[in-house]
Amino acid sequence: MKAATPLALARTFLFVPADRPERHARALASGAGAVIVDLEDAVAPERKAAAREQLARSHAALSAGERSRLFVRVNPSGTAWHDEDRALVAQLSRQGLAGVVLPKAERAEELAALVATVGPQGVLVPLIESAAGLAALDALANAAQVLRLAFGHLDFQADLGLACEADEAELVPVRLALVLASRRAGLAAPIDGVSPDWRDRERLQLDCARARRGGFGAKLCIHPEQVGPVHAALGPSAEQLAWARRVNEAMQSAGGGVISLDGRMVDAPVLRLAQRLLALEAQGAV
Repeated sequence: MKAATPLALARTFLFVPADRPERHARALASGAGAVIVDLEDAVAPERKAAAREQLARSHAALSAGERSRLFVRVNPSGTAWHDEDRALVAQLSRQGLAGVVLPKAERAEELAALVATVGPQGVLVPLIESAAGLAALDALANAAQVLRLAFGHLDFQADLGLACEADEAELVPVRLALVLASRRAGLAAPIDGVSPDWRDRERLQLDCARARRGGFGAKLCIHPEQVGPVHAALGPSAEQLAWARRVNEAMQSAGGGVISLDGRMVDAPVLRLAQRLLALEAQGAV
């Protein structure tokens, strides 16, 4: 596993439209682990140029700490706006932008071009939204400076012509593929897609529970009111943390090896799970 940076442990990635600059700082103050300023779906074609200008101005007013939690979702490679988006990202990266989210990610070459744009400190989040992206998972996950994979499940359904029920059982193999590719590449657990009705708390809880059961470590959010519930649902519970502390303390007292705790075997894999839970808490991952 690569180094567990705060962004690699973040549980919430909150979208905000690029052409609503008054919301950018508020989104960063929402408690979200990271904020994604969106130049793609949230901005109409006729407003793309103005949105880039508004983002440049709002970014200049942010603190260094705020910029280190800010991503830009550019328009996909091959669209009429991609090159101008990249030019803006290059400017913002020199001023401390965290990284770039690439929608419709399908080829490692697209990510290599973005590496040159964001520089050595910037990170990338490929958004898997198509059959071609799914087929290229390992190449995308292993590309330089990739932080985590993310799943754009709504666009993925549209690409394949799926008509999923609310539980999205049809997408279980796809979500597992993202988790497996992330593990093979040494990445943190991937980021699950949005829950589109931000007012539906019950659906959000069910979506978070599915994400957690399926090995996802974070979720894309579309409204600040989703941040708190997602953070709580994807983080370790008080009971889990108490268990992790007991495991860690017992293994330290025993000096390693295999021990029995509450009648159950505790070995190195169990210790790693306990330490991961404690790391999430210690980092204050949001």
